[in-house]
Amino acid sequence: MKKWIALVLVLLLALGGYVAAGPYLAIHGIRTALAEHDTARLQKHVDFPALRVNLRAQLQDHLVREAGADMQSSLFGSVALSVAGSVLGAGVDTLVTPLGIGALLQGRSMWKKALGETIGGDTHAPATPADPLKHAQHRYESLSRFTATAPDQDGDLVVFVFTRQGLRWRLTDIRLPL
Repeated sequence: MKKWIALVLVLLLALGGYVAAGPYLAIHGIRTALAEHDTARLQKHVDFPALRVNLRAQLQDHLVREAGADMQSSLFGSVALSVAGSVLGAGVDTLVTPLGIGALLQGRSMWKKALGETIGGDTHAPATPADPLKHAQHRYESLSRFTATAPDQDGDLVVFVFTRQGLRWRLTDIRLPL
């Protein structure tokens, strides 16, 4: 009887450890997928539909706030905001997909090679991989929410939000420094 209780306890501890390590495994998976330009692996660690919805809402809110009350109250301004919001939403819907991310990575790779930013400095070597989570500070916000806060190129903080979906952790939101 004691062996069964010990086995159950060990299994529960292993399961708890796996769930607790989940965000770090997701971050590692994203890093690996970006380095290898593997959009299928990236899709395993990123919830693209949730990410699209969150980014679209964030960018449209920023657009409306920047436009101001005068622009929103005029007929021309509201039409212009509506058109700009539609274009912005279409851009997010296009880019925040595995195919869109793959195209961005390919373009980034070609740009880095042109600038000579390659592994080992050789012009024929692969470009240095993208790693937006390189200097991130990690924090559990709850049992099912984890954030990784990293500075962008300008030093502004970008927050990557991971959400637990069952036993798996996936990137569901990126809070941009707007």
